[in-house]
Amino acid sequence: MTSTFTDPPGGAPAAAAPPAVTAEGVSKVYGAGDAAVHALRGVGVGFARGAFTAIMGPSGSGKSTLMHCLAGLDTVTSGRIMLGDAEITGMGDRQLTLLRRDRVGFVFQAFNLLPTLTAEQNILLPMELAGHKPDRAWFQQVVDVLGLRDRLGHRPSELSGGQQQRVACARAIVARPEVIFADEPTGNLDSRAGAEVLGFLRASVREMGQTIVMVTHDPVAASYADRVVFLRDGAIVSEIYQPSPEAVLDRLKSLGA
Repeated sequence: MTSTFTDPPGGAPAAAAPPAVTAEGVSKVYGAGDAAVHALRGVGVGFARGAFTAIMGPSGSGKSTLMHCLAGLDTVTSGRIMLGDAEITGMGDRQLTLLRRDRVGFVFQAFNLLPTLTAEQNILLPMELAGHKPDRAWFQQVVDVLGLRDRLGHRPSELSGGQQQRVACARAIVARPEVIFADEPTGNLDSRAGAEVLGFLRASVREMGQTIVMVTHDPVAASYADRVVFLRDGAIVSEIYQPSPEAVLDRLKSLGA
C-alpha cells in the first residue's frame, strides 16, 4: 500500500459516524476555594469513528486537559467520558490501565522510544508486554504506509526525528486501538518531517479507518484533520469542518490566540 504524505485532506466530513469517544457535561477543577482553576466547564463533544479531529485553542484554554480526560490520563470533576459503550469516569486505576493498553493508542511530542531496541522491537513492545501476538500482515501494512520497511533494524539513535515519530505512530496503530490520541505530535519536528507524520496520520484514517484526536497549536497541522474543535476558557466555542490553514488561523485570531 502506498500513501502520500504531503497533501491535506479533501472530501466530505466524516462527522456522521457514531462517536468513538464522547465527553458529556465534563468539568475539571484543580484546587479549591479562591485558588480553584476551572480547566473545563461543562464540555459536551463527540469524536466520530474513522475521523481525524483536531483540538485547538489559546494557551490555557483546556485543550490538553480535555485530551487527558478523554484518554483516561486524568479524572473529571463532574460529567462523564464514554469510550465507545464504556463509561471510563467510574473506572479504577487497574481498569483504566487495561483500557489504555488494549483500546487506546498514544503519540506524544516526545518520541518515547527505548534506545536499546530496534524500530521493530519498539513498535511491537506494547503488544508483547500485553501478551498479544502481533498480526504480521497488519504490521507489514502499517510499516509500508509509514515507509519504515528498510528502517526496522535501526535503533532510535540511527533514525531522524521524523523517522522516530513515525515509529511512535506505528507503535500506536499496530495494536488496532479504537482511538489514537496525539498530543502535539509534530512539536519536535521540522516542517518536512512534520508533514510526513501528519500525512501518515491522515492516511491511517483514510486507508485504515483509524480514529484520531489530536491537540495542536499549528494551523497547518490542523488542516490535515476532518474537523477542528476550538476551546476557550474551558468551553467549546466553535468548530470547522474540512479546515484550511487560513480558516483555522482566522478562527484562532477571533478567539484571541
